[in-house]
Amino acid sequence: MFHFFESRVDPFAHTPVGPPPGTVGGFIRSQLRPYRRWLPWLALVGLIAALTETALIFYSGRLIDLMAASGPQAFWANHHVEILLALGFILLIRPAVVTLNHLLLEQTLSSNLQEQVRWRAHHHLLSQSVGFFQNDFAGRLSSRVMQMGPAVQDSVHMSFEALWYSVTYVLGAIIILSQIDLRLAVPLALWVVGYAVFVWHVAGRVGIASERWAEARSRTSGRIVDAYSNIETVKLFSGGQQEQAYALSALRRLRLRFQKFLRMMTALAFGLNAINGVLIAIVVGPAIWLWTDGTVSLGEVAAAAALTIRLNGMSAWILWITVRLFENGGVIREGLQSIAAPHRITDRPDAITLPRRGAEIRIENLSHHYGKDMGGLSNITLTIPQGQRVGLVGRSGAGKSTLVNLLMRFHEVEEGRILIDGHPINAVTQDSVRAQIGMVSQDTSLLHRSVRDNILYGRPEATEAEVIRAAKQARAHDFIMGLQDHAGRRGYDTRVGERGVTLSGGQRQRIALARVILKDAPILILDEATSALDSAVEAQVQEALQDVMTGKTVIAIAHRLSTIARMDRIIVLDQGRIVQDGPHAALLQQGGLYADLWQRQSGGLLGTQSAVG
Repeated sequence: MFHFFESRVDPFAHTPVGPPPGTVGGFIRSQLRPYRRWLPWLALVGLIAALTETALIFYSGRLIDLMAASGPQAFWANHHVEILLALGFILLIRPAVVTLNHLLLEQTLSSNLQEQVRWRAHHHLLSQSVGFFQNDFAGRLSSRVMQMGPAVQDSVHMSFEALWYSVTYVLGAIIILSQIDLRLAVPLALWVVGYAVFVWHVAGRVGIASERWAEARSRTSGRIVDAYSNIETVKLFSGGQQEQAYALSALRRLRLRFQKFLRMMTALAFGLNAINGVLIAIVVGPAIWLWTDGTVSLGEVAAAAALTIRLNGMSAWILWITVRLFENGGVIREGLQSIAAPHRITDRPDAITLPRRGAEIRIENLSHHYGKDMGGLSNITLTIPQGQRVGLVGRSGAGKSTLVNLLMRFHEVEEGRILIDGHPINAVTQDSVRAQIGMVSQDTSLLHRSVRDNILYGRPEATEAEVIRAAKQARAHDFIMGLQDHAGRRGYDTRVGERGVTLSGGQRQRIALARVILKDAPILILDEATSALDSAVEAQVQEALQDVMTGKTVIAIAHRLSTIARMDRIIVLDQGRIVQDGPHAALLQQGGLYADLWQRQSGGLLGTQSAVG
């Protein structure tokens, strides 16, 4: 039975294209679309459940009147059929209605909605540009994704379970009191209006305080996760006290905002009790007066009192639910700052998959300054034929990383265009561009998974033999076989820690090389690919790279110019422009910047004044 209701909606079946709505209401409505055929049933069953509770209270008043009118001897004889029917309703129909309400609300809706929200948010964020993640805390982004699910699920759940139930109950109570005497229904209706105004006013203020509290939680989480993610740097520079102070300032602000929130809640308790006292006075008091006047029966007074006392207890629940809704609204609004942000880099509607035929790279009149007036690249025109190996050289800030990032389409080109095999990269899908490029960067990081999974990231469908072959080619197999993690996993099953922190820099680099070797992309980018290796291992890996580079279009960036001296061609960048282009020997004969950089090297490294970035 549970599985039947849980499987009415697949929360992962459909992922909308484009950013979600940026408003709380629009976002929640978009998340509820897969449930639209079940929402009317939720509303109907919830209505019946609320009316059932109201009817029970009304019937308790009738029961008192029947008992008073019949007396102990004649009560059962005169009313046993009615009593048995009422008992059957209480034992069978009421539990069935309540159970169905919970099955729809909890199994069909709540059990799916929370993870659906998280999945869609994660799916949208994964497609953001690299720059988007560089400008925010990973901890804050993950916190927003994780908090959004419960906030949306809780809001919808409470709207049906509490607000819809409460509205139905109040309307039922007003109708019942109006049937007893209109002079009892009118005061209740007026109280409901006043109570609604009070709740709306107070909950709005609480919602603002809650949003600020949620923002402070995200900031604090971001700062703490930032310290944990960079724990080696913290330890290396004895930065424990700095990180404590950095986190403490956020925690102090979080405490102050939480205290403001709690102050409001305490003030609410006083206001709520005062309003509840008014409710008893204006409904139960007139009911007793009407009984003394002979207008209503004792059972009707009991029903009015029971309805009022029940509503008195519900008022605190309704207020708490409303506050929670506003609080969740604050959490959702805060999360939407990231989750509803449009993608900065998107595929065109008519984008095609880049055919895997060749690997010629052509750059035409390329300029990119990151929206500024200076820096980046200026009017670059360059053709790299298929299979050519090119070294990229220049001082720090010359534009080497910018050129590579634009080729990978981590940023959109501001002017000019880049073509791969004759196809402009903005006319094909991003994934298909990156599928044809294998890259080993200077700052190598690994996923917190097994060594095997990290290598398989290059080509998930590869066999175990192909994984081992790639590792051997990267000179990684021997040290991998000697690995063991804290859980006792060995070899290729070893978990490498977050960003690969349990491995040395050289080990991480060689696993990254194995991943690229397994990918076997026609274009290979090496950004300081051997910078973390000792001389002996570097010589082995350089030898392996010579085999890997065979038949591929290669772009290599290196501080040690000796590592790229054997390239077919060397491009020298300076202040965002190509200043020299040719093979190593020819550039040395020309003199100029490349020859100057070569002469300044000490032990194969560029000097400080001309460090390559």
